[in-house]
Amino acid sequence: MKIGLQIPNFTWPGGSPEIGQRLAEIAQTADNVGFASIWVMDHYFQIQNVGKPDEPMLEGYSALSFMAGHTTHARLGTMVTGVIYRHPGILVKTVTTLDVLSGGRAYFGIGAAWFEREALGLGVQFPPLKERFARLEETLQIALQMWSGKIDGYDGKHYKLAETLCSPQPLSQPHPPILIGGGGETKTLKLVAKYADACNLFARLGPEVLTHKLDILKRHCDEVGRVYSEIEKTALNSINLASGGDTPAQMIEECRKLSRSGIQHVIFNMPNVSEIKPLEIIGREVIPEVAGF
Repeated sequence: MKIGLQIPNFTWPGGSPEIGQRLAEIAQTADNVGFASIWVMDHYFQIQNVGKPDEPMLEGYSALSFMAGHTTHARLGTMVTGVIYRHPGILVKTVTTLDVLSGGRAYFGIGAAWFEREALGLGVQFPPLKERFARLEETLQIALQMWSGKIDGYDGKHYKLAETLCSPQPLSQPHPPILIGGGGETKTLKLVAKYADACNLFARLGPEVLTHKLDILKRHCDEVGRVYSEIEKTALNSINLASGGDTPAQMIEECRKLSRSGIQHVIFNMPNVSEIKPLEIIGREVIPEVAGF
């Protein structure tokens, strides 16, 4: 099992003047102690359940590019990009640039988008859910065409590209792994089976629900002729390694349960990540232990 780190919150001691230095230290430490991946949210306002809307939030791909310069091993991605925020051709170029400059370490995390407040707040169109899913599928098709090296037109309902030129091509082969976030059984997991290299589910759903979701994914794979084992199964979770909080043993046991459900890569966020010590504890006591799960 792999362990990843999600950084959803930048409200740290020292305020805005110290965000860059602290983010660099977090990324370097996570990379050095063995985290397989580092993720940021693709949001512009802070989301509910994490903080207040006006708390600090960094633009995702700028933050990932910054961290690419401070890391050498961990893959980097958004958990996950909202499809409505960027034109697909520009988004694919952005992810490709991250992959090339990081030495082939980009993930392409993407989803249908959900945070209407920030979209409307910043003047981004927020179409109905059905249209957002249609745009998501076209974006996936465009990404695969651009990364195939084929220079041709793309004529979709929502997006039309005259030439899908992408130079340089990504270093990741055959392309940066595509991760689709969400567990919708009818649409989202079907898109995973058709287009993605990884899925992402919420660990809080619990082992039984996760097993059920992955069974649905396998069924979709069978329907489209996809090899189920080719898809990386990831889950987003939270941990608080602090006095009076969770322990490394509890984290290991949580990983064991998720592994039994079919999860291969658990991505944790933690409220005290800026203290650095929790990352070091995970690297020393958890990552080696769960590697054999």
